[in-house]
Amino acid sequence: MKRILIALVRFYQLAISPYKGGSCCKYIPTCSNYAIEAIQRFGAFKGSFLALYRILRCNPFSSGGYDPVPERKSKRSPR
Repeated sequence: MKRILIALVRFYQLAISPYKGGSCCKYIPTCSNYAIEAIQRFGAFKGSFLALYRILRCNPFSSGGYDPVPERKSKRSPR
């Protein structure tokens, strides 16, 4: 499932994004790169949720800026 989602984002990057005309992402990394990294790091379900949340925040009223994919929290064993 992860490969399919990443392939869809790559298709968007290559076939759709160049023709959108003038609009570019306000965030670093771009929303599509964020989506790929989130899916790779967290899997299809949580990665897609993070990507969707990011896309919803990318609007004319947001300030944008640096917004990296969160780090995975390691599961620690109790001592």
